[in-house]
Amino acid sequence: MTATPLHSGHQVRLLIGGNDFFFALVNAIDASRHEVRLETYIFSFDASGELVAAALERAALRGVDVFLVMDGVGTADVPERWKRRFIDAHVQWHLFSPLGRWGLLIPVGWRRLHRKLCVVDGEVAFCGGINILDDHFDPTYGQLESPRFDFAVHVCGPLVTAAHSAMVQFWGRLQITQQLEKLQFGGAHQAWKDTSRSRDTLAPVSPGHGLAGRSGISAALVLRDNVRNRNRIERAYRKAIAEARQEIVIANAYFLPGGKLRRALIHAARRGVRVRLLLQGRYEYFMQYHAARPVFGVLLAAGVEIHEYSVGFLHAKVAVVDGRWATVGSSNLDPLSLLLAREANVVIDDVPFAQELRSSLVAAMDTHGVKLDAPAYAHRPWRQRILDRLAFGVMRVLLFLAGRRY
Repeated sequence: MTATPLHSGHQVRLLIGGNDFFFALVNAIDASRHEVRLETYIFSFDASGELVAAALERAALRGVDVFLVMDGVGTADVPERWKRRFIDAHVQWHLFSPLGRWGLLIPVGWRRLHRKLCVVDGEVAFCGGINILDDHFDPTYGQLESPRFDFAVHVCGPLVTAAHSAMVQFWGRLQITQQLEKLQFGGAHQAWKDTSRSRDTLAPVSPGHGLAGRSGISAALVLRDNVRNRNRIERAYRKAIAEARQEIVIANAYFLPGGKLRRALIHAARRGVRVRLLLQGRYEYFMQYHAARPVFGVLLAAGVEIHEYSVGFLHAKVAVVDGRWATVGSSNLDPLSLLLAREANVVIDDVPFAQELRSSLVAAMDTHGVKLDAPAYAHRPWRQRILDRLAFGVMRVLLFLAGRRY
């Protein structure tokens, strides 16, 4: 299994929830001098989203090159007034792969932009699971009683270059696609895109962006796409799990690992490693909720602890192994993230950082987690078991149609 090379010289700060994330993100955008690149699955123009949108607008108005990409499913549309404001300020923006007439009935539409990345002036980066979406609001459920449980990281160091290169490359591909669409539709298709500037180069930067805290942390950016990086995130997880000696703590919103990853967790538990999973306890989507259930029984039987987050929506995609190795990112451990979507995680080898993240996860398990009991779970109601098996079967058929094995 090929290891992901980690490089030293990073400063990394853990951001817990939207309050931490949006404060740091807006401050970084407001301090930008040359360029801001932002990619997100959901950009909701709610209270928090408008803070970020206004910061992008301010940056563009003072001459900063601003590039914004939003997923066409997560972000169904941009309000007309923000379209006008972005155009007037010369914010360059793009909706990635909006659904056409057939929507998600065509498997190619399942390949989404799910990563949450931002690079400012080629000097600082943000990566994690937090969308541009208020912690107390959900597009489906409205106002939430409790904030989402989620994380991101604020990074300075060598991996920022890798993040910037990936985002520049992706933007270039989007521009090529846009030109082909214009030729196909006679120049009338989404013509508003052409009103913004197109200076897609990063000007030389000077010192100015910093990140308080310890330096010298080893870290790496790990991407997943459908070209060169199909399995890198899963391989990073499997390697860390295979090398675990004491403890594995994983928090994941949509958890349905494939056979290799399931076996890695089972083998770890059987060799005496304490494996604890913090998973979504609230019902959100039929497929994500029920398709994962058949896997739970096998893991519980092997001694894996499963805690379901009960107080609100868990959206985290993080892990800590042996109190040293950690990852924070956008990738769930399910087929959509591991096989189809564009994802980005940061992997960190640092004891203080890992312990900070671990403390937050363990506190959530102890305070807001409901631990599943293996015997009771095995005897759950027959109706639920039928739904679980039905969802699991449908998921396997859908993956077959998408040309993926899991």
